[in-house]
Amino acid sequence: MTEINIYNPSELGKPMGQYTHVTRVKANEFLFISGMLAGDAAGNIVGEGDFDAQTTQVFKNIEAALRSAGASWKNVVQFTTYLVHSQDIPNFMNFRLREFPKMFPDGKYPPNTLLMVDRLVKEPFLVEVQTIAAL
Repeated sequence: MTEINIYNPSELGKPMGQYTHVTRVKANEFLFISGMLAGDAAGNIVGEGDFDAQTTQVFKNIEAALRSAGASWKNVVQFTTYLVHSQDIPNFMNFRLREFPKMFPDGKYPPNTLLMVDRLVKEPFLVEVQTIAAL
């Protein structure tokens, strides 16, 4: 039986965005999803030059990977996000403010580490998100 407890220790203060500081997990199995990019099933880049369109596709791809293992957003225990442009941080935060309440209706948002990188595997990609889920 999987037990996921997502919480914020009071000593750490309030998170600076749509995430939580800690996830404690008791699980039989973990699902490690490689960094998802804004590509479709045919290998085409979705939303070239459009950060919001790319981010939307990235999370659609994560959802498809979760479903392939019989999982959903409720199984996610951690994200690692890679952005190419620091100017897109507010866009990423706005995406999460808009979409995470739908994905995580209990308001327990998984921990997320946000990193800036020089570039991703192909120049047009603006965002990549790696995911860990507990089953």
